[in-house]
Amino acid sequence: MPQPGLREVEHEITVSAPADAVYRLIAEVRNWPRIFPPTIYVDHVPQGGNEERIRIWATANGEPKNWTSRRTLDPEKLTITFRQEVPAPPVAAMGGTWIIEPLSEGESRVRLLHDYRAEDDDPAKLEWIDRAVDRNSRSELAALKTNVEHAHATEDLTFSFEDTVRVEGSAKDVYDFVNEADLWPERLPHVAVVRLTEDTPGLQELEMDTRAKDGSVHTTKSYRVTFPDERIAYKQTTLPALMSLHTGYWTFAEDGEGGVSASSQHTVTINTANIARILGPEATVEDAKAYVRTALSTNSTATLNHAKAFAEQRARR
Repeated sequence: MPQPGLREVEHEITVSAPADAVYRLIAEVRNWPRIFPPTIYVDHVPQGGNEERIRIWATANGEPKNWTSRRTLDPEKLTITFRQEVPAPPVAAMGGTWIIEPLSEGESRVRLLHDYRAEDDDPAKLEWIDRAVDRNSRSELAALKTNVEHAHATEDLTFSFEDTVRVEGSAKDVYDFVNEADLWPERLPHVAVVRLTEDTPGLQELEMDTRAKDGSVHTTKSYRVTFPDERIAYKQTTLPALMSLHTGYWTFAEDGEGGVSASSQHTVTINTANIARILGPEATVEDAKAYVRTALSTNSTATLNHAKAFAEQRARR
């Protein structure tokens, strides 16, 4: 019998892929920012056996949120149960189950169950959660379907790379430079304007206008998750025309020799629909990859080198 104030909802979708393949995709949370549009970043800690603890940063109704969940994986039954350990307001409790059911050798049904309560059982807050759960569940299932059914095509269009510089300084100073994005217009010549908000400590919304070599200005928007002095993970939600996905992270690691290895990693999926318009009718996917890699690498390397100069100047002081 349902508890008073407890809402139970279910969403489902049919996917043209084997059930075990779908299960593995959902179980591997490190891929969630690439699979599920609302997810910004996931931190994963195994707890032994089939138990694990994950911390998720995602948007809900356009607002960045974060919460911690515990999951139990059952690869034999193809189910994953989850329960939020530290819900984000206005949620008082949230849990549910992924159920993957084989329909045939190449088709499966994915059911996503949620149960939740609002803080103080407030009807207005419950309505807000209803909208967020419905929107995110539909978005997650549609993205999951697309990702699985187009896995081979997506694999050819997705690539990752990393740029690294060594800094004779401290990880904190390099981290500070990248974290203080609101100061980038003063510190980075390719950045024209920055709009940075951090209503929740460690969870930033960053919108900025950057200048390309041809003088054009491009606006991008990202959500960033910060881990002081160690890492900043991000996901772009407003993208340049040649990309349908851009996630990445900055890392700052002491090398044991008095210096820091500062890196910028990118994972990108090419938007094939815009290749001809941007690069010309003869351009290929490989041309687009090279163009995007050069553009991103140029900017991230410039940022790393300015961060290096900033940190080394502080070290000399």
